[in-house]
Amino acid sequence: MKTKISFKEAYFIRLGQKSSWANYCFKNKVLKLGYKSHLHKESLKGNWDVVTNFWIDQGKTPGKAKDFVSQIRKFYESGNDILWITFHDRKLYWCFSEKKITELEDQTRERPVIGGWHSQDIDGNDLTFDKLSTKLTKTQGYQGTICNIQEIEYLKRKINNIPNSFAEKAAHDLENLKKSIEPLIKELTWYDFELLIDLIFTYSGWRRIETLGKTQKSIDIDLLSPVNGIRAFVQVKSASNSQEFLEYKEEFEQMDQYKEFYYFVHTWKEKFAAKELYTIDKIASLVINSGLTNWLIEKTR
Repeated sequence: MKTKISFKEAYFIRLGQKSSWANYCFKNKVLKLGYKSHLHKESLKGNWDVVTNFWIDQGKTPGKAKDFVSQIRKFYESGNDILWITFHDRKLYWCFSEKKITELEDQTRERPVIGGWHSQDIDGNDLTFDKLSTKLTKTQGYQGTICNIQEIEYLKRKINNIPNSFAEKAAHDLENLKKSIEPLIKELTWYDFELLIDLIFTYSGWRRIETLGKTQKSIDIDLLSPVNGIRAFVQVKSASNSQEFLEYKEEFEQMDQYKEFYYFVHTWKEKFAAKELYTIDKIASLVINSGLTNWLIEKTR
């Protein structure tokens, strides 16, 4: 069992203006702070009144100087049990850091990272923005450099890959819904099954040019994407097999006007896979995602 990542506090740190230091910090395994001054030794000693007065002398208001010093203190005084996070290229990165601050020649300061920066949870899943709540990612909108993370428990769950119990129940219920939809799809007449597939594409933004199944053997539905002008043809079958699928695919490859090919069949018994092939499980997911569950229930009630 993997060791859980434990922490009670976490800070967001902006690694340079527009994350300009991010790649440097990831490569060199450091945290990096600006707020340049000649007061590194005073900061190490904790003489924060001196540091505050410096920023006031630089023209900052007392309130702004206090805010600057609050962030600088976090960088200097935080222990190695504090989790640090940052955002870069729409990913969350996290680390722990040793309490060892070094001043560089340009008066920026660095802290070494323990073990390196991580952009995955403990099970190796990427912590990309599409998997994160805005209650956490909104932190990147903070105008300063360092701030406290409020959503500690949420952050712990994401890093340790602990699912939300409510989300897990919803996912389980959704899977059960999909399984209950599959036999309903098989109850449809061939005409209603083709209509269902047509509606799935319509709800996805495609526009039907015409229905050709009665006049042209290879194509049941001729589609156009109004966004990019791509044309596709769709073949709909109640039952089929790999040989028949490959025959239709070969015909598609001989027609230059079509860029995409979709093959829908609800009764398929072979172990065969192709990206253009949509069997019952994929179709059930599309019904749910397209908001056609009620339509299907009413058609088969």
